[in-house]
Amino acid sequence: MKNENNKPKIFSREQAKLKVESYCAYQERSQYEVRNKLYEWGLHQKDVEEIISELIDQNFLNEERFSKAYTLGKFRIKGWGRMKIKQGLKLKQVPDKMIQKALKSIDEDDYLLCLRQILEKKSNLLTEKDSFKRRYLLSRYAASKGYESDLIADQITEFLVSD
Repeated sequence: MKNENNKPKIFSREQAKLKVESYCAYQERSQYEVRNKLYEWGLHQKDVEEIISELIDQNFLNEERFSKAYTLGKFRIKGWGRMKIKQGLKLKQVPDKMIQKALKSIDEDDYLLCLRQILEKKSNLLTEKDSFKRRYLLSRYAASKGYESDLIADQITEFLVSD
């Protein structure tokens, strides 16, 4: 939140705690996001760490819950693959063990089905006739969505054989 001088508004510890509780209640957040928000609001390190600790105790903040919600949301809504989801979680500074656990929550059959749907949809949009170029464009697109190259190759082979 900015005032007329374009400087961040500074909140007291109590104001910040109430505000960050509603920030966390609105949607799952990582500790990293909450910590940044509190610093943005002008709080000192001691207050920030105390508030984060209180939020964890009151279950407003739960890194495992966040990582699962992030993973399933990005997979189901945006169609992201595991590699892109993993990168996103790393940027939010989620621990590796939680990232692995969250990625396991994606059903393997749903994952392959989603990859196949992405490839079919993209294939219908491509005007390229050369099969090698077409294959390359499809694999590059699926890789940009975060899917693993071995799965992409398998699905493209299956997909092109069934056409």
